[in-house]
Amino acid sequence: LTVAVPIQIPTRYARIEIRSVLHETLVTAIELLSPANKRPGADGADAYERKRQELFQSSAHLLEIDLLRGGQRPRLSEPLPPHPYFIFLSRSYRRPLVDVWPIALQAAIPAVPVPLTYPDPDVALDLNRVLHQVYRNARYERRIDYRQTPPLPELSPDDAAWLDEWLRERGLR
Repeated sequence: LTVAVPIQIPTRYARIEIRSVLHETLVTAIELLSPANKRPGADGADAYERKRQELFQSSAHLLEIDLLRGGQRPRLSEPLPPHPYFIFLSRSYRRPLVDVWPIALQAAIPAVPVPLTYPDPDVALDLNRVLHQVYRNARYERRIDYRQTPPLPELSPDDAAWLDEWLRERGLR
């Protein structure tokens, strides 16, 4: 008889940190949410929420980028509109308020502000440009076959129709 044993695989969480030069204090944390951050359970969304709460108790700003349509979204006090993607910015001096950018599938991802330490102004992060560059550098056009089954989780009928037309216009379907 041969059976498998459950093995816990440690999840490595990474984020971009902006720190002050003089004291090395955390100024802004930038989190790109991963499937691990969004899966239910103690080692997934619950662990990420604990990390969020620690940041909320600090003087650091938190910029969360959620470009995953599935999984559990970061917790807020109000329901979000039905968009597939979101960006959340929690400025330390405005808590508990959070700025939210809902992003439709058809929309370009907006440039978002990255707060620094007063009196330095915010710096714009052009996520759309970054994602296009990553796509080109990783040569995803060679790895992804858009003629295959539709993406998961399933798109709304309107989004699926838009995506089909968009891919056909570019000769990818």
